[in-house]
Amino acid sequence: MESDLVKMVKFLWGYSIIQIVIVMGFTLIMVPFLTWVERKVIGHMQVRLGPMRVGYHGILQGIADGLKLLLKENIVPSGADRSIFILAPIISLVPALIAFSVIPFDTWFYITDINIAVLYVLAVSSVGTYGIILAGWSSNSKYALLGALRSAAQVISYELAIGMALVGPLMLAGTFSLVGITKAQTSHWFLLPQIVAFFVYYVAMLAETNRSPFDLPEAETELVAGFHVEYSGMRFAYFFIAEYANMMLVSSMATVVFLGGWNPPFQAWEAMHILKIIPGVLWFFGKMMMILVSFVWVRSTFPRFRYDQLMRLGWKVLIPLALANIVVTGIVLAIVG
Repeated sequence: MESDLVKMVKFLWGYSIIQIVIVMGFTLIMVPFLTWVERKVIGHMQVRLGPMRVGYHGILQGIADGLKLLLKENIVPSGADRSIFILAPIISLVPALIAFSVIPFDTWFYITDINIAVLYVLAVSSVGTYGIILAGWSSNSKYALLGALRSAAQVISYELAIGMALVGPLMLAGTFSLVGITKAQTSHWFLLPQIVAFFVYYVAMLAETNRSPFDLPEAETELVAGFHVEYSGMRFAYFFIAEYANMMLVSSMATVVFLGGWNPPFQAWEAMHILKIIPGVLWFFGKMMMILVSFVWVRSTFPRFRYDQLMRLGWKVLIPLALANIVVTGIVLAIVG
């Protein structure tokens, strides 16, 4: 007969598999939903309807786009490095998905909790950049190569800003565990004491995900479509999914580090404890969606930066701001503690 320990291991293994399937499935299902949200929000901001033809108010438009890409031919340019060209979209997509393994959606719902979760997310998400660089290089196209080179310089610049912006909240929480950081915000979120870090993180995450106004690696007016100009069919869809998965990842990190994760607001006030009636996963999802909608709002509002402006903002504004925030946070903690 099996020992209790073996039975427990099998149970936990099966439970982890179920969690992985739920998280990965949710991430992939969210992509067509977010494309619909983006089109509808931009449409209403520009005083038009957005998608209306496929399903109620165009709700099935994302599924129609997915079927179209699935049925399209996957073309490999004659001068391309075939193996790398095929592998590049997968290299971009997989890191964006596996980084969710350490995101805590609720007190009970997270795949795993490691004591270096923040470093894990930064390390894994940066690997996706190799997919963009390899896609541009292997396509045998000058437009794609220029887009890849832009992406490399952009990621190096703004990866530093993101990492430094996270140091302040980590100093307040005293841990690299995302579960620990969330628990440290039970009474109050880190948003207000780390408002400068949040500003730096927010701008840097727009650039890190190649979103407007920092979408220089795929600037249509200059580079046709940037690093994925030679891609078609499902290989193009992989880049598309990776972009939205990265958007969800950086939004989830902002939710955990600055907005209290699964914690309701105003928990320092006893009268607001009634907000705990709402499940933590709904609080998490609501905060994440608020940040994702802000991506669309920024895209509809600001024009694209010039490349020199992009570099200047990263190196001369955001990084010095993040460093100043670290110094001030350390001084305050030394005085208070």
